Amino acid sequence: MPGKKVIASLVLALGLAAGLADAEPRVRVVGLFSGAAVVNIDGQRHMLRVGKPGPQGVELVAADSSTATLRINGQTRQLSLQRDYSDGFAAVERKQVTVGRTAGGHFRTVGSINGQNVQFMLDTGATSVAMNSFQAQRLGIDYRLTGVPIMANTASGQEKAYRVMLDRVKVGDIELTNVEGIVLEGSFPIEVLLGNSYLSRIRMIDNGETLILESRH
Repeated sequence: MPGKKVIASLVLALGLAAGLADAEPRVRVVGLFSGAAVVNIDGQRHMLRVGKPGPQGVELVAADSSTATLRINGQTRQLSLQRDYSDGFAAVERKQVTVGRTAGGHFRTVGSINGQNVQFMLDTGATSVAMNSFQAQRLGIDYRLTGVPIMANTASGQEKAYRVMLDRVKVGDIELTNVEGIVLEGSFPIEVLLGNSYLSRIRMIDNGETLILESRH
């Protein structure tokens, strides 16, 4: 009967709408920069940049030190920085490190790799903790024996490199284990770059002249 068909269509439409609502990813902003943001999408961390597509239909439209404007499945939303919480929703004690901006506009700090002191330059454009072969040798990293040969994209083109696993990377009191690193043959990069294999696992707040790093746990 026509009436039953109409009711069935309405039920189907409502079911589809509910399904679409359920499919929308859960998004939280846990790190902010000028033009970039670290977001938690359904429990997974991602570094998003303005103008570049992100995972699961999430795209960063704009970002500053206080808010991020995101396009989620075509809907624009403005989200502020949020803290991560444990399963019981109770805030946990977190370690913080404040890093100052140098005269050149970069954030630099002293830390360590596998217990050896290192001067880091923070680089959200670097996929991993990156260093040159001379720095790796000083740190006792036998990259030719333990690393996986790859070709890495650099400012001067593709370069021969090795992907390695760093046992410990520490900045201040924030120490992470099993952090991916990249060793490039030769003298580039000049400084050890603290990239996203470390930075994506912590919370970051860019206050302009200082950058606050905060542990997740």
